[in-house]
Amino acid sequence: MKRALPVTICLAALGCGYHFTAAGAGFPQGIHKVFAPVIVNRTAEPGLEGTFTEAVREQLARGGYLGGEGSEGRLEGELLSVTATVAQLAPGTSGALTYRVSAVLRVRLFRDHTLLAQTDVTGSEDYLPALRPDVLTTEANRQAAIRRLASALATDAVARLQTG
Repeated sequence: MKRALPVTICLAALGCGYHFTAAGAGFPQGIHKVFAPVIVNRTAEPGLEGTFTEAVREQLARGGYLGGEGSEGRLEGELLSVTATVAQLAPGTSGALTYRVSAVLRVRLFRDHTLLAQTDVTGSEDYLPALRPDVLTTEANRQAAIRRLASALATDAVARLQTG
């Protein structure tokens, strides 16, 4: 009976609309909700704005900060560069053993058109080529690496904006 009481209380609290969020530093000036419009893609590679916007919004949602257009904060982002290189060559051949994709993301936090914080975050992610000459599999691995990279950069960007 003693064990059932805490479980019942938690379930009742969840049913009433209460929820737990990740602890964080919070945004400057007590901003509780942040709107994140689509990130501007300054690279030559189309479609990356969707991947990076989704990652930033997901990171804000995890902390309970994601809001709509009427929110007190606005997080604007620009994807400044994305590059791909061979990270490691296979021994004795001219083929790649691993590839690396790198990116630079700039984010700015505004309140009422006033810039509160800005930061550039950079990172890279490695991925494997297909075992057989297969362009589609290699590209699928590259896209998965870009999604992982976008998530890592979004996490870093939001944390930096929260610390000012």
